[in-house]
Amino acid sequence: MEAFYALATEDYRQLALAADWPGLLAERAHEGWSLLDVACGSGKFPTALRHYTDLSALPELAYDLLDPSAFSVAEARAALGPPFSAREDLVMTLQDLPADQTGYDVVWATHALYALPPTELDAAAERFVAALAPGGLGLVAQATAASHYLAFYDAFRAGVREATPYTSAEQVRDSLVRAGADVRDQRVTYTTGTSDRAVVEGFLQRCAFDDSVSLEEMEAAPVLGDYLASCRGASGAYTFSHEAALLWL
Repeated sequence: MEAFYALATEDYRQLALAADWPGLLAERAHEGWSLLDVACGSGKFPTALRHYTDLSALPELAYDLLDPSAFSVAEARAALGPPFSAREDLVMTLQDLPADQTGYDVVWATHALYALPPTELDAAAERFVAALAPGGLGLVAQATAASHYLAFYDAFRAGVREATPYTSAEQVRDSLVRAGADVRDQRVTYTTGTSDRAVVEGFLQRCAFDDSVSLEEMEAAPVLGDYLASCRGASGAYTFSHEAALLWL
């Protein structure tokens, strides 16, 4: 995980800098307001917001943490600080969110929905839309089909082992629209990279959710090897190209 976040922390910095977060949140701020963090992971996005933006003028925001992993919920809770105040721990998937969990002023899911089964995507989108209060702020930030995370995993599936594809931003956007949401699609492009092969290996293993395949094995694999060669410069350093869609509701 340390190797993964040596590069992936940039994903959250980009999201924090992609919008006027203090202004967007201030427009919805009121006493007793609430936020739902969908598939909260380890709390990297609120951490990035607190680091790269000034939220000091905002009132305390009740912050509910949703994730099927109790470990992730605990990690995210520990990472929160003002104005975010941890409230409910919801150890479940988005599609299992109870129907009475509604009225949130803010609902976001940041680089969080890749493993959502395609057959359950529409149900999850419906719950996301339903959880948001009228006039609330919703955001799904997700890599597009052209981004490293999906391109790498497609090559991994083709060259190493078959698995269910990751869910793309385009698929999430279409499901949100089917659920009745008015969605604005904003794109952010950037790169990450390093010449440290240990970091590259750990990063790619986490991208594949498989730490049993070494970097050397990935580089030698059919299809995947060609993809990785396209990311590697003459010096041997890796550069990964990212495109994230910010889907605003």
